Amino acid sequence: ETIMLLWSFIVSVYGIGGLLGSLCCGYLTTRYRKKKCQMFTNLIMLVAALFVAFSKTAKSFEMILVGRFLYGIGSGFSLNIHPQYVGEISPKKLRGFMNSTVAVFLTLGKLTGQVVGLREVLGSEVLWPWLLASSGLPALVQLVTLPFFPDSPSYLLIQKGNEEAFRKAIRKLWGEGDHQAEIDDIMKEKVAMTSTKTLRVLEVIKERSLRWQLYILMTVMTTLQLCGINAV
Repeated sequence: ETIMLLWSFIVSVYGIGGLLGSLCCGYLTTRYRKKKCQMFTNLIMLVAALFVAFSKTAKSFEMILVGRFLYGIGSGFSLNIHPQYVGEISPKKLRGFMNSTVAVFLTLGKLTGQVVGLREVLGSEVLWPWLLASSGLPALVQLVTLPFFPDSPSYLLIQKGNEEAFRKAIRKLWGEGDHQAEIDDIMKEKVAMTSTKTLRVLEVIKERSLRWQLYILMTVMTTLQLCGINAV
């Protein structure tokens, strides 16, 4: 029973880490920018991969526990930061498609995990630590490649107020074509943001004008989890 309790906690601690990462995401992205936070997330995932990779050698279930918790924090960060960053660096005509790729590759990642988890691949008694550590590989790829991408144009203009860097990022991301419509949209967003107050989590909960939107969002996300999608 003790062993079952420990393994149950190792599985569930991932969700605790995910909750913590999601709650911290808004504050950190506002303070340190999305690209920098995403790179920090990759470091967290790599540290988690090292913990689980060497847990068997160290004969330490605590290392698996810490690794799973760090994986959860990294996933909580990434599932919030990544769609925002992808949406902000995409041109308007491709924004919907690019945001949809997040769900596509999330599903592809689950499929890949099922395949490499087969006993004939990495799911054996000898190789299971490397199965758990394999999640660090995409993080390593992103950590190496992300520095070559600029910060999002909207961040550079709205939060930094750097119009020169803003236009340079647009040229690097979208090419030398006519992007005046997208530029005008970001300019309008900047004007709107100056008169909009950023609400904290408790302020959103207490704000009566947002009550029904909050109820709908909570209902959708709760039923999504209760329908058994994660088990499937």
